[in-house]
Amino acid sequence: MDAAQVIDLGREALWVAVMVASPLLGVALAVGLVVGIFQAATSIQEMTLSFIPKLGIMVVALLIFGSWQIGVMVDFFQRIYERIPALFV
Repeated sequence: MDAAQVIDLGREALWVAVMVASPLLGVALAVGLVVGIFQAATSIQEMTLSFIPKLGIMVVALLIFGSWQIGVMVDFFQRIYERIPALFV
């Protein structure tokens, strides 16, 4: 295994990590921004007000995007396993 293959594998792994994490992080960012604006507008500084809606929306987002995330990760690991025989040649 040469350096180019290692760099390619690392690049692909980072890209898969970004693709898998981005839907949930984007949803958390949007909900946090909306709740933060609501808290600033109403002067309510309750910690659970930001945590509970974010947790609920994250569960919904995981239900929506979860199967796609698993599919992306399974495809990535299948490509890795297909490369294993070529490593020892």
